[in-house]
Amino acid sequence: MLVDVHSHLSFPEFDQDRPEIIQRMLEHNVGYLIDPGINETTSRRAIALAKEHPFIRACVGLHPHEVRGPLSNPIIDGLSSLLIDEVVVGVGEIGLDYHYPDYDAAAQQEAFRTMLRLARHHNLPVVIHSRDAWKDTLRILRQERHSDLRGIMHCFSGDAAIAAECIELGLSISIPGTITYKKSILPEVVRAIDLRHILTETDAPYLSPVPFRGKRNEPSFVRYVTAAIAECKQIPLEEAEKHIEANTFRLFSPGGSPQKSDEKAESAV
Repeated sequence: MLVDVHSHLSFPEFDQDRPEIIQRMLEHNVGYLIDPGINETTSRRAIALAKEHPFIRACVGLHPHEVRGPLSNPIIDGLSSLLIDEVVVGVGEIGLDYHYPDYDAAAQQEAFRTMLRLARHHNLPVVIHSRDAWKDTLRILRQERHSDLRGIMHCFSGDAAIAAECIELGLSISIPGTITYKKSILPEVVRAIDLRHILTETDAPYLSPVPFRGKRNEPSFVRYVTAAIAECKQIPLEEAEKHIEANTFRLFSPGGSPQKSDEKAESAV
């Protein structure tokens, strides 16, 4: 079974054809998907979608682009209240993003710490976004580290050394479609780390893999990511699928376990 641990399937980009996207996902053996929120509104949408489909789970998060200043108590309380829902399997996406010039580093860092602490309080894994901010991301993770820290570095864009540090902190490496890009460093990263630390994602609707680069991404395209990982590891595709599936359900809660394929197909119609 293929898995997509990070897909924004509840986003408006899929409003016109979501049933078809889900059907295509199942036809291509993608049996489990995690839909992360980027604020309270999108987290609620992800939860609602997960309640409709037994093979979808949600995360509750606050993307760094959504941070415009100190977090108010109502924002924190609103997000925290969603984390107790039975379809929620993690806190994310959260993290730091210094790519655009108008970012507020101090506010992002404080929000990141707040969300990490919420994850610890609720004993949930984290889904971390880091763009042009590795130094501060790793520093905060080291400072906030605890024995139950676990999760994924979403849409990983670092090198093998950064991947090793993330793994040492207790995090897994989530590989997106950019592994198929000609100048991608990800094949080198995948070859350098143990398969037990690797997961797969699309980050749909963004970052479509080759041969769909430049078009809207979708969960069924995670098959190209898995195939690229298998090629890097020089193992059969089925073996890569098996390991990545096991990695996913070792990390995320038992409540996220997929149902049998006949139940999945039945619930999609």
